Amino acid sequence: MTWQAYHIVFRLRSPMHIGSGSVGNIQRTRPYLTGRAFWGALTMRITRELQLSKPESANTYAEVGEAVHRDISYSYFYPAVRTDSGYQILWPWNNPDTFRYRLIRSYASTALDYPMQSAAEAFLHESEFLSPHTLDKGEPVFLTGYMFVNDLCKLDWKNALKKLQFGGDRCYGWGDVKLEYCNPVVNNSLFNGAVLFEDNIVNLNKPAQMQLLAHTTATGVNADGDIEPLVGREWRKNGRAGRHVEFTGICFTPGSTLKQPARFHVGRFGIWQKIDV
Repeated sequence: MTWQAYHIVFRLRSPMHIGSGSVGNIQRTRPYLTGRAFWGALTMRITRELQLSKPESANTYAEVGEAVHRDISYSYFYPAVRTDSGYQILWPWNNPDTFRYRLIRSYASTALDYPMQSAAEAFLHESEFLSPHTLDKGEPVFLTGYMFVNDLCKLDWKNALKKLQFGGDRCYGWGDVKLEYCNPVVNNSLFNGAVLFEDNIVNLNKPAQMQLLAHTTATGVNADGDIEPLVGREWRKNGRAGRHVEFTGICFTPGSTLKQPARFHVGRFGIWQKIDV
């Protein structure tokens, strides 16, 4: 089984909120698209397209989700702006204050208590979002990343990429994207040479570019950076949506600096796992 890498670029057409916990009444967002959010959107779209084309099909979200895990891997997706030579990635950790000034805003809202003609108690909240345009120059914002598809994959993922929506508050139109670019990677070089890819394994071997570009399982990894317990809400059989909280592991966050060259397997939800040489 061999894997082909594809360079994917979306144009962000509305605010995007990728949950990162809360501080008081502020719902924080991550400054990038996580693998879990990408997997969820892709699984949802492929399943719905199957149900529309084959109403008699017994395909469920769980079955399609497992097929995506088996046949498709993916990177995290990072904001970028278009330049004459392509797309310039705006790494959130290079200059965090400037990044937030240019790309992160928030929106306040609340539920209403109609009989009292006021805001409902304890429902006022403020949601951060990644803006679809830079706040300084008004440039369109894109999301750039990669998919890795094995040669046995039978999922109609190319059609699904045209109809994706990411993150929270999707019922209000947030997270809407337009597919701008989807082409095979020829030289196995990802993110402008920062990462080399080979059969679902990524290689970080350039001292000046050894930053982790996805959540990375911390076990056995020699790096400088923040770590966090990675959790996510899941649907489980005989349970309600989002009630089960799945613990994925203790991970270095994207942007952490690797102290020595290493190879990583791209696992579920795009999480990197170190391979011992």
